[in-house]
Amino acid sequence: MNPTFTIVDVFAEEKYAGNQLAVVRGAADLPNGTLQEITREMNYSETTFILSEEERDGGYDVRIFTPGGEVPFA
Repeated sequence: MNPTFTIVDVFAEEKYAGNQLAVVRGAADLPNGTLQEITREMNYSETTFILSEEERDGGYDVRIFTPGGEVPFA
């Protein structure tokens, strides 16, 4: 699957407010360096990568990166 991305507004009650977040789907096969390059290119405070579309244990496999590196899921 080729990665696709969506930009979402989080912590907002209306459009075009809050914090922008890039959500990248189809990222399971991307190496760490590529995830970091995508994050830097997006230039948001955080970019999330969904590794699998399959729900597991009530959630999804997600990795979170900032321009400085990977951070733990909060």
